Amino acid sequence: QVQLVESGGGLVQAGDSLRLSCAASGRTFSSTTMGWFRQAPGKEREFVASISWSGGSIYYVDRVNGRFTISRDNAKNTMYLQMNSLKPEDTAVYYCAASLGRVGSGRVRPETYDYWGQGTQVTVSS
Repeated sequence: QVQLVESGGGLVQAGDSLRLSCAASGRTFSSTTMGWFRQAPGKEREFVASISWSGGSIYYVDRVNGRFTISRDNAKNTMYLQMNSLKPEDTAVYYCAASLGRVGSGRVRPETYDYWGQGTQVTVSS
């Protein structure tokens, strides 16, 4: 079992920054591929970014590439999402997720991940 708890969401203005954290407990965090997803009202859950256990493989959805940075600190069992130049269309509930197995191209699909946090709301006003 892996327990995930997100934090760091909030209400900001367009152009501002936020840093989300995902604290993990339970099974060995360092062996998992981690991801961030988001879900806006009325929309499907969307892949945002993923990071391999070593941090050596990182992927972003195009619309956040260059603005968001995913990272992890295995010593602290924590993953981060630094979000800069936020836009109103970034408004959503952000979820962190963990996969115990290989993800490959499945990294963008929610069903690839075994464990999920409860989500943290990010609201960007124009």
